[in-house]
Amino acid sequence: MSSSEKKKRTWKEILFHEMVEYWINFFYLALMFAAFTQYRRFVLAAYSITYENYWVAVIQALILAKVIMIGAVVRLGRALEGKPLIYPTLHKTVVFTLLVIAFTVVEHTVKGLWNGKGLTGGVVEMYRERFHELLAGSLVILVAFIPFFAVRELGRVLGGEKLRALFFSRTHLKIAATGCRCIQAGRSRGSWSHDAPSDS
Repeated sequence: MSSSEKKKRTWKEILFHEMVEYWINFFYLALMFAAFTQYRRFVLAAYSITYENYWVAVIQALILAKVIMIGAVVRLGRALEGKPLIYPTLHKTVVFTLLVIAFTVVEHTVKGLWNGKGLTGGVVEMYRERFHELLAGSLVILVAFIPFFAVRELGRVLGGEKLRALFFSRTHLKIAATGCRCIQAGRSRGSWSHDAPSDS
């Protein structure tokens, strides 16, 4: 196989990997936003208020799934990756929750412009009428992002193949045993390493 063919195959693999990662992010975010949207619909229905903005959850998921991937490329939220996983997990959770809040503000700004209320009209209306709703939504997203980024951090440390094996293969027992031996060896040397155990 020539070097050009090998390079072409490599780019195809990269593109496939990026597409798979994007759709995984999208489906998780879409499920999260859809659940919160449905909860909002049930609450408003108790007061005879109709809620029909279901498409917002899909658009949010489509945009934020790409934002998360771009954030990974520009190393957004990676300042604490050398520390125990709880730190980068919570750090990225907060950073990307703030991105969701920013997207919500932009969304209401666009709505305000569309409805002829000016550049800040939609934001003012959101603050006056839906501020508590924004806080509630942000809290839900904050909590939902914790397992999302926890799994991503595990994948970063262990590697994608080992992470898939832990969740979808019986070889997870062997991987776990290897990891325990690595941890015990590190403790016996009086040091701690975040590096993944090497494959035998």
